[in-house]
Amino acid sequence: MGRWGLRLHRQTAEWMPGRNSTVVTEFLLTAFADHPHWGLPLFAAFLGFYLLTLLGNCAMILLIRQDRRLHTPMYFFLGHLALVDVCYSSTVVPQVLAVLLEGGVVLSRARCAAQFLLFTFFASMDCYLLAIMAYDRCVAVCRPLLYVAIVTEKARWVLVAGAYAAGFSSALIRTVTAFTLSFCGNNQIDFIFCDLPPLLKLSCGDSYTQEVVIIVFAVLVMPACILVISVSYVCIVLAVVRMRSSGGRAKTVSTCASHLAAVALFFGTLIFMYLRDNSGQSSEADQVVSVLYTVVSPMLNPLIYSLRNKEVKDAVLKSLTRPKVSGRF
Repeated sequence: MGRWGLRLHRQTAEWMPGRNSTVVTEFLLTAFADHPHWGLPLFAAFLGFYLLTLLGNCAMILLIRQDRRLHTPMYFFLGHLALVDVCYSSTVVPQVLAVLLEGGVVLSRARCAAQFLLFTFFASMDCYLLAIMAYDRCVAVCRPLLYVAIVTEKARWVLVAGAYAAGFSSALIRTVTAFTLSFCGNNQIDFIFCDLPPLLKLSCGDSYTQEVVIIVFAVLVMPACILVISVSYVCIVLAVVRMRSSGGRAKTVSTCASHLAAVALFFGTLIFMYLRDNSGQSSEADQVVSVLYTVVSPMLNPLIYSLRNKEVKDAVLKSLTRPKVSGRF
């Protein structure tokens, strides 16, 4: 269907008895609907961002697997972060590209719920992994002699498996709760994917119980992770202040700087989007912010960690020069 054909697509709905409205069973997903001329430029930009995300994160995963110097707890967690970022971006961006190219996409309620579930799961995993990485850095800086004994291979797998289990459980409960809401009237979602704020705008009837459940589980993810990260870095700062060696301070700051940059970018945009009163806010502004945490952040993470990390840069140089060395024999 063409750009304008989708905009005229009839709303699939059923009559709700006793109400002057209809129950929505399909959603018309649009993006930047007030600026149709942005479609092709945004399509090209998002496609470029997505390809860079896939290239950067997949390269990071391969690099960590191949270089034995990167077989440490920090890079173990970073490898999982790269994997989650690939899945996270792939949940949203391909559909955004279709929306921008066609002018809109019609989604069934089930398909919208599936995207919301996957997005919530991978976003939660990003939060958990960034918190785990902050804890890992805290132990490495504050308890360097006990680090190997504390962050064992078993402990790493327990932390990551717990993050996956907690992330999926939270996402499943939030999705089931969100999609027990009644959606009626307008079925257009002017957003880049099926996210909670635009869905709540389409809900009708008493949704107090569902919103409380959603908020409670949101608090268990984002603010809890921010608390872990904050406490970890307070401990790191106190440990750095007590260091006598300026070289040790510089190395610690350099190691933690990349993680802090990733945390600031990801959590900063999430806080702006979810931990505020968004009533009366511009849908366009929300879409711009959502682009930062769904498209830009997963793309920049490999760049942030590679530029600020000597081990990664050395591993990249080694992998680039390896074909030349092998070619001499």
